Amino acid sequence: MSANTMKAIRLHEFGGPEVLRYEDVPVPELKPGHVLVRVHAVGLNPPDWYLRDGMPGIPPELRPPVSFPVIPGSDVSGVVVGVAADVDRFSVGDEVFGMLRFPSFDGRAYAEYVAAPASDLARKPAGVDHVHAAGVAMSGLTAWQHLVELGHDHPNPLQEAQHRPVPLDAGMTVLVNGAAGGVGHLGLQIAKWKGARVIAVASGAHEQFLRDLGADEFVDYTRTRPEEAVRDVDLVFDTVGGPGSSRFLRTLKRGGALCYVFVAAYDSAEVARLGVTTSGTQVRSNGPQLEEFGDLLGKGVLRVAIDSTFPLADARKAHERAARGHIEGKIVLTAV
Repeated sequence: MSANTMKAIRLHEFGGPEVLRYEDVPVPELKPGHVLVRVHAVGLNPPDWYLRDGMPGIPPELRPPVSFPVIPGSDVSGVVVGVAADVDRFSVGDEVFGMLRFPSFDGRAYAEYVAAPASDLARKPAGVDHVHAAGVAMSGLTAWQHLVELGHDHPNPLQEAQHRPVPLDAGMTVLVNGAAGGVGHLGLQIAKWKGARVIAVASGAHEQFLRDLGADEFVDYTRTRPEEAVRDVDLVFDTVGGPGSSRFLRTLKRGGALCYVFVAAYDSAEVARLGVTTSGTQVRSNGPQLEEFGDLLGKGVLRVAIDSTFPLADARKAHERAARGHIEGKIVLTAV
């Protein structure tokens, strides 16, 4: 491998984890507005396997074009080794983390080097290592933009109205579904940081983990139906979505809201009868918001849990781990 090449994971076709190839590719060129980052760690996210699979769950009209070969991934943490002339936010040697070019599928993060838009990056907190920083970007921004501040004015192609986060305060009760996952365990902590009482819904194996993060109440969905056990919730943060999401409408008090991360359908008549609202948004790259989130990480107010780590060369094994489910926190690839 020469100074102008690097190792990266590429897709030459859609398929299962076996289509992830570890190859020599050119180091990306530095463009205006970008910095070149020596990647130390890469966080895995559901869009990574959506892309690998060919995005079957995304309506055809909303699927971004893909030209093979393509390097997947969006979340990175690493060290700046090159800076474009028009960038003044970062310098060579800065440790940074970020979610790159999302909601496109053009992050190109599964690599030893990545040319990253400076606007998508934040300085990595000194007390947080690269593995944990890489694990936080998409999950942290997803929770932040749903619960704290949207941070953009792009329309959501899946709903007419712009999402508006429900202000969280000490008098509220928040239910987090999928609380042990990447987005869920950070959303739980954000709600606690804001003073809310939090009910965590997950499988029983994650109870102690979630109570250690601050959950006030725990519901094991494998033994108890949350919609039968919980009432008068102010906000449901559903990080699972899908057909089962509508059952959480019954846990809300009148005037309450259900905030969903993944596509879900709700009966408009039931929503109106119950006097509640539903809303979601599409997470977008945002370096300044990551600076805020990183400050909370650095102070220990929030923390990211790591489910498992794999070398970059073993991306296939990491995707196989993701496919088994019941993830506690984040899966991360290490590139150094």
